[in-house]
Order: sequence, then structure tokens, then C-alpha cells
Amino acid sequence: MTLRVTFLGTSGAVPTTERNPSAVFVNREGEELLFDCGEGTQRQMMRYGTGFSVSAIFLSHVHGDHVYGLPGLLQTWGFQGRDDPLTIHTPVGTRADVVSLVTACGGDLQYPVHVAEVRPGETAHKGDGYVVSTFETAHRTRSVGYALVEADRKGRFYRETAERLGVPVGPAFSRLHGGEPVELDDGTVVEPEQVVGPPRPGRRVVYTGDTGPADSVVEAAEGADLLIHDATFADEAAERARETGHSTAREAAEVATRAGAERLVLTHVSPRYAGDASVLESEAREAFDGEVVLARDGLEIAVPYRD
Repeated sequence: MTLRVTFLGTSGAVPTTERNPSAVFVNREGEELLFDCGEGTQRQMMRYGTGFSVSAIFLSHVHGDHVYGLPGLLQTWGFQGRDDPLTIHTPVGTRADVVSLVTACGGDLQYPVHVAEVRPGETAHKGDGYVVSTFETAHRTRSVGYALVEADRKGRFYRETAERLGVPVGPAFSRLHGGEPVELDDGTVVEPEQVVGPPRPGRRVVYTGDTGPADSVVEAAEGADLLIHDATFADEAAERARETGHSTAREAAEVATRAGAERLVLTHVSPRYAGDASVLESEAREAFDGEVVLARDGLEIAVPYRD
């Protein structure tokens, strides 16, 4: 089952010639989700070929570099004749601001738009075989992060063992894999646990939005297959990071290490590194032994199952 993440905007605060403001697109087996929607997101979706069939938008907070793309994107969907409903999730206390953005261009959209407030620790969205849950972040406004968490998968089916026990090839295999015992012609009953391994974990993708390093993020990212973390500054601007509610790349790496994450993607890169942001990746690698990726606009990452 495919799970792909496309980075549509990776700049912090303002766009640069190479980086758009924040937006992350997730495609899970054809279901498309958008996390934050900075200015120009709709053009980035066209440029990088993600498609427009987004069923839900998840806002980490309502600072302009994370939401100014909403009016244009919603109006474009209207021009395209969209009639599918859309839910926009936003931190508690910010619904009025988002509604103002939705209606900024005047007129009624021809499709239903529901703006739902979410609190940390809630399930914001339920999909087929996964949920998107919220967690607390440490920014200087009302903010949340989001974790896409898949349900456990069935354990591996040990075909050779089943055949050795006399289970006939065919529907009996499926019944056992589905958790049903099977009675053989001689009256022997084969139980699922005899031929099926333990449940295997699904994937976990965590998006922090803007945040300083926080225990709540560590908890949400425990065992994450992919952690997308604010890494606005390098060590030389650590004080500025603290003042503005952001993280350095090293702090993001320390969070990933504490969480036992598999891969770390650094994003929300300050424009001060527009010429060369490699220092962020270098400093993160010093604090995290897993894979470190410095996000760029258009970067696409496939998230496989670990096994």
C-alpha cells in the first residue's frame, strides 16, 4: 500500500526563489491530504503533479505562511466544479480566522466546506485503516502537530507451516489469515496462531508544523517512520529559535533520537539560509544516527513498511 509525502513548500516565514511557504501533501493509496497551505500552494500542486483531490486540510496554526494559500486553492476548486465536501482542521480558537480566509473572495463556494477546531490529543480524522491525531506543539500561538497513524496489519501467513499441517490450498488459507480456525477432513482443528505471525505495525508519519523542541512531540513521534520537524535555524541562531518558538536542526535531530524515529526531514528553513542550507543537515547528522533529509520543494518521499 503506497504512502507518499510531497513537499510543496519548505521555507520559513516568507518565500524565496527556491522555496515556497509551508505545505506538505500526503497520498495514501489514492487518498490525498494536505498539511498547511502557504501562499502559492495550488501552483506547487500543479508544478509537482500531486493532483487536486484533497479530502481534508490540516492546519498547524494560522500564521500567514501556513494559511495564505487557502483562498486561492478553494476558489480554484470551485472553478473546477468540485462538489466533494472538504474539512479544514485548525487549532481550537482559530476557526473564525479560517472562516474569514475561506470567504475572503466573497460569494459562496459550490461545495461544502466544514472548518473543525481540534485540540491536542484528539483524533482529527479517521480514514480507511488509519487516523490523523493531534498533539501539542511549542509555538508562540495556538498550534498543534499531526500524526498519521496506520492500524496494525495482519501477521505474516506461514504457508509452508499450513501445508505441513494439512491445510488445503485455497479459501482455508484466507480464513486462517483472517483469524478463523479451520477444521480438516480428519477432524483436526488448525488455529490461526499456528500459521499466522503476530500483528505487524502500520506506518507513522508525524508533521510538527512550527515548534520548539517539546516532550509532547517526542511522545507523538515515538517509533515514527517519518518525522517532519521544524528546523528553521542553525546553531548560530539558537537564541532566535527560542525567541520565535522554532527549533534548530540539531534540536530537531535530538527530538528524533529521543523518539526513536526512522527518518527525519528538516523543513521550514529560514530565508537566511537561502544561498546554502547544508549547515542544517550537517548539524542534524551530528545528533541523529538515522536518515536525515533536508527538505526542498518538490521532494517526494515514499514511506515503506519497515518489514
